[in-house]
Amino acid sequence: MLNHVMVGSQDIERAKRFYDAVLGVLGAPEGMRNTGPGGHQRVFWRHDGNTFGITEPINGEAPSVSNGATIGFKCTSPEQLQQFHDVAVAHGGTAIEDAPGPRGDGSMHLAYVRDPDGHKLCGLYRPGRKA
Repeated sequence: MLNHVMVGSQDIERAKRFYDAVLGVLGAPEGMRNTGPGGHQRVFWRHDGNTFGITEPINGEAPSVSNGATIGFKCTSPEQLQQFHDVAVAHGGTAIEDAPGPRGDGSMHLAYVRDPDGHKLCGLYRPGRKA
């Protein structure tokens, strides 16, 4: 259903360092830089049929986060989920909500962080399911 997810950043270089590290945990190669038609800078990560991007807002206004929005990234093991969380925090992210690990009946493991621009990210692992 989805083609890509893109979020705004007030500091493309900082965001690229953050996402190169965090998405690298999931197997994504380094982000590809791109200049949009209006001269705004963007970076794209493509992995496993998915695309994630960061951009300077096209309208020239400050980027903002969406209240209630979460971007979820699939993890392949509890260890990768923990690494996703730890690398995010080590690269300027903020740990939020409960500690990484199983929730409810254990049918899913979650880790929540905010990126340096404040976007809410979730690492998700579902035991017994392919990522």
